[in-house]
Order: sequence, then C-alpha cells, then structure tokens
Amino acid sequence: MPSSGWTAADLPDLSGRTYIVTGGNSGLGLETTRALARKGAHVVIACRNPAKADAALATIREQQADADVVSSSLDLASLASVRKFAEGFAGEHAALHGLLNNAGVMAIPRRTTDDGFEMQLGTNHLGHFALTGLLLEPLLATAGSRVVTVSSTAHRAGRIDFGNLQLERGYGKWRSYGQSKLANLLFTFELQRRFAAGGRDTLAAAAHPGYAATNLQAVGPQMSESVLMEKVMKLMNRVAAQSAEFGALPTLYATAGPDVAGGDYYGPAGLFETRGHPTKVQSSRSSHDPEIARRLWEASERLTGVGFDALA
Repeated sequence: MPSSGWTAADLPDLSGRTYIVTGGNSGLGLETTRALARKGAHVVIACRNPAKADAALATIREQQADADVVSSSLDLASLASVRKFAEGFAGEHAALHGLLNNAGVMAIPRRTTDDGFEMQLGTNHLGHFALTGLLLEPLLATAGSRVVTVSSTAHRAGRIDFGNLQLERGYGKWRSYGQSKLANLLFTFELQRRFAAGGRDTLAAAAHPGYAATNLQAVGPQMSESVLMEKVMKLMNRVAAQSAEFGALPTLYATAGPDVAGGDYYGPAGLFETRGHPTKVQSSRSSHDPEIARRLWEASERLTGVGFDALA
C-alpha cells in the first residue's frame, strides 16, 4: 500500500530499466513517461501519430535534456501495426521491465478498427491483449517485470456481452466504454492467474486515474460534432478534474511501487476515487469472475490470432 501523500518523486531509481507506454505522447501517458524518465528509465513511447510523438519528445527534453526516451509507431486499432511494433521492439531489446497498456478511446460514436472490431473494445482491450501476448518473450525474460493496464471506474457499469461482443446491435458509446474497461480488468486478473500458475515472477496489475483532465474527454464530442458537449467537458476539466500529473500516479505506483502484488488495482484515495494520492482500491465483483475471464480470453485469442503459448 502506498504511503499517504505518495508522489512520483517517491519512485525508486529506474536506471537500466526499459518501459513501453502506449499513448505516451499525451495526457496520462505523457505524465507517466516524464516521471519514469526523470528516474533514469529508458522509455519507449508507443504512439499512432509520429508528429505527436515527436512533439512529446521535444516537450520532455525541454525539461530533461538527457531523458532516455524514444518513440515508435503503434496503432492499437490495427493488428498489423501491433505485430510490427512488437517485432521491432523485440529485435532491439532483450529485456522489458514494464509494459504500460495506457492508450485508449472513450465514449466515441460507433467506429470499427482495421480488423473490423468495434473501436473501443478493439483499441482499449483487443489491441493491448495482442500487444501483451506478442511481447511475452522479453517480459518473461526480465526478472520482476510488470504488465500494467489502465482501466476506469466506468468498468462498474460494464458487461461483457458475448452474444454481441462488437455491439453491432444496440450500440451505446458509454455501454461500449464500460465493456472495454471491464475487459481490461478481466484480462489483468486472468493474466495474473496464468503468471502464477506457471510459476512466473512477472506480475499483472491495473490502475485507474480517477477524474483527470486530459484530451480524452474531448474526443467523443468532437467525433459526434457536439460543440456544446465539448465545451461542457472542457469546463468540467477545469473546475472538477485533477491534473493529468496526479491522474498518472496510480499507474506509476503499479509500475514501480515497492509492494505491488499481482492482481493489485490502484486508484485515487479521495472521494469516490475521483482524485487524490494513489491507494489500493477494489473493483467490481464481475471483474473477478474467472469464468467470464476465461471466455473473454478465449474470444480474444480467437479474434486477434495471438496466443500466450509461453504460459501454457
């Protein structure tokens, strides 16, 4: 359990360690990358947009000229891109101390990925599921490595609809988001069960940022062309949300905190887990259902074509 008032300054020295942060170019991902780099880590920003990745690198190096941060192209909405990224990383790195499955989309109109998956499930869960499976070799080869997946309190409203997993019928943007964030936790807890069953010391943990001010809230309204809702989201970010820097703390603790155990879930300690310093929190009962997790795992392997054979 993190001590009261824990911040990124309390992270240990991370020199010689390598981390991947998906979506590390903005918002929570950028703050996470900054904090890891300040402690000496080598960080790979995995980002869909090269121009945004370059801008993030410039921002980080303005504050820390010697930051060991690089970028690499990754589009989680394309399994071909996920495979290319994983192959490129494995070809250049023998070790991976932490995979931070951070990137995501929230409450957008129905869209599909390059592979025909519903966009929120495809990006938030299936893309990260495939990425984790394809990076198992460097993860398992690295003592004490961690897989940290970012979920949301919205998982509590989620339900895995196996008969309509891509929500081709009755799509709702928040229904889809809740399903994807529940899938993140089901994946985390099942991955930890498989690590433990195989006697591996790699662990899987999860985190959520509470209500943090990022550009994530604006994307859905922009895609829906709702000027009013975009203004409402921006106003809420100013008056109600905590900073992205604070929102990144649960992820950072799960990534490099001293007493993290497999299956731990971290979020803000404040009222309704919306803001505050990180602490261990509880997720919904359904997120811990091993039968739902097994079915989702099997569906995810079938849809992505990615197996976790090293854990068999």
